[in-house]
This record gives sequence, C-alpha cells and structure tokens, in this order.
Amino acid sequence: MQGVLQERIGIFGGTFNPVHIGHLLLAQSAADRLELSRVLFVPCGLPPHKSHSGLASAQHRFEMLSLALEGDLRFEASDIEIRRGGCSFTIDTVKELRAGNPSAKFYFLIGVDSLFELHLWKDIHRLLELCEFAAFGRGGNALDDPRPEQIQLNPPWPEKLAAGYVRGRRIDVSSSEIRHRVAEGLSIRYLVPQAVEVYIAEHGLYRGGGSSL
Repeated sequence: MQGVLQERIGIFGGTFNPVHIGHLLLAQSAADRLELSRVLFVPCGLPPHKSHSGLASAQHRFEMLSLALEGDLRFEASDIEIRRGGCSFTIDTVKELRAGNPSAKFYFLIGVDSLFELHLWKDIHRLLELCEFAAFGRGGNALDDPRPEQIQLNPPWPEKLAAGYVRGRRIDVSSSEIRHRVAEGLSIRYLVPQAVEVYIAEHGLYRGGGSSL
C-alpha cells in the first residue's frame, strides 16, 4: 500500500500594495515548477524592514488579494500575519503554519532581490531549516543569476540558495509603479486583475502619491 503523498505548500509573503499580475505569474510558475498543491499569499500587517508611508491598510490589501485569487483553487489569501498584529516576522508565520500542518513540506517564495537581504531577516538560519526557499528571477538571462558570494549567510546556505534559483518571465511591473500611475490618474488596466482595478477606484486608494514600498 502506497503512503499518502506529502502536501507541498508555497508561502508567498509581501505587502501586496497592491497585488499585481507579476505576483500572480510568479505564484503560477512556483506551483508548476515545485509541484505545489497550494500557494498561500500572506500579506504582512506591518513590514519590519520597510517604510509604512503609502501603505494601504491591511484590510484593503487582504481584500484586493482575495479578489485577485478568486477562481484559482491553488491560490489562497491568508490573514495569519494581519490577525497576529504588529510587525510581521516570517519566522513566526512559518512556525505557526507548520504547527497547523506538521506533515506538509513548505516552500517560501521570494523574488531574487530578496536573496541579498536575507541576512537581515529575524532568525534567518533557523528559518532556512524550517522551510525550503525558492527564489524567482524576473528575466531569463544567465548573467542575472545570483552568485553565492552575493548572499551574506553562513555556509552552506549561499550555495544552496543560488543553486535553487529559478529564472522567471521578464515582467516589468511593480506595486510602486501602479501606485504612481493611480496618483497621476493613469490607467492600470492589464497591470492588475480587473477586480483589483475596480476596488482601487471604488475605495480611492493610492491617490495621494506613489511611495516605493
């Protein structure tokens, strides 16, 4: 008798201020490449390493995520960090998720730029033991691949993380660009799901400026 297959769950954290098509395509690539059964999108309450200026409320960001993920059974918005309150530390989130599903294998999804900031994360070496990190790039050029010496962590993590890098689609879209376009009265159609575009307009979000969160 064959054993039960281990569930493979992706954790995709961020401000999602707002969620855009780049986030969705990265999650789709991760689900395909890593054979994930689910991807949890986890909007932070308060990011510990970023300015909070221009940050839409946690409730707005969660609602936009929920709208963006409708219709894809692999994707789910989680309010775990919002409910916890205060600054959001990934180590706490991963511990809580593992406690709730101890038999699952967790993958933490990040953009390649975050590889070079991991040394700033709380309890990063413990975190690396609790879940597998998967870094995704924005282009297909080998010259953009991260090198171990660029990752400021103790061995063997720089080599492991660089080896696990996945080249992604080149998508030149960012949340800061979307906020800037909204502030300037420009269209954001095709940069975000239509439901998110409507939500931003109905709630008057990002009209005060486009900060670089």
